[in-house]
Amino acid sequence: MRLITWNVNGLRAVLKKGFLDFCASEQADAYCLQETKMQEGQAEVGLDGYREYWNSAEKKGYSGTAIFSREEPVSAGFDIDAKGHDTEGRSITLEYDDFFLVNEYTPNAQDGLKRIDYRMAWEDARRAYLRALDARKPVVLCGDLNVAHEEIDLKNPKSNRGNAGFSDEERGKFGELLSAGFTDGFRYLYPDKVGAYTWWSYRFNARKNNAGWRIDYFLVSNRIADRISDVVFLSEVYGSDHCPVRLEIDL
Repeated sequence: MRLITWNVNGLRAVLKKGFLDFCASEQADAYCLQETKMQEGQAEVGLDGYREYWNSAEKKGYSGTAIFSREEPVSAGFDIDAKGHDTEGRSITLEYDDFFLVNEYTPNAQDGLKRIDYRMAWEDARRAYLRALDARKPVVLCGDLNVAHEEIDLKNPKSNRGNAGFSDEERGKFGELLSAGFTDGFRYLYPDKVGAYTWWSYRFNARKNNAGWRIDYFLVSNRIADRISDVVFLSEVYGSDHCPVRLEIDL
């Protein structure tokens, strides 16, 4: 099975930058998108043969997730079953016969960690939600999780220590999630690989210089980690400040 996750930073914009050509070349079983910044129906996506699932923020032009799936799921759920975390369109869960696919756009802690309390509450609610799913069948979680877990996961860890996405609080919660029964697919295969990033600032020629962060992930239930055959960062694909990530897994 081939799955793609991509923070598109505005789906309507990336549709004008070769999104459909990219999908035609990848032929993935599902495309999990974050930061769609649109409501369903505001643009014709035109992915023939795929079923569409949308979770848009109440605030127009903000956040939002979508999944385009070839296979019809058993069920579709939205958000993370936690009051107060259901207005920003940050998560979609598709249940298939043998696993759950969860697409997530984790809240950003923002400059000065202004939203860190909300982020911590989200982390705890999301972890409980995933553990409940995992008790029923294996889980594949993907998306922009807005955290670089270890120093190896960003170009300049020392100067970014304590900033949003690399605070001790966020990194600690990521570790708690792994300890709850989940495996970071990329690090499972490539534990020591450096210079592997998925997001680059638009400033300072960051992408050209590969001064990036690894904040887009595929996490899987521990018991299916050995079914992963590859996790690939498609850094040659432009259109967003993030690159797509591809998971190949036997499910």
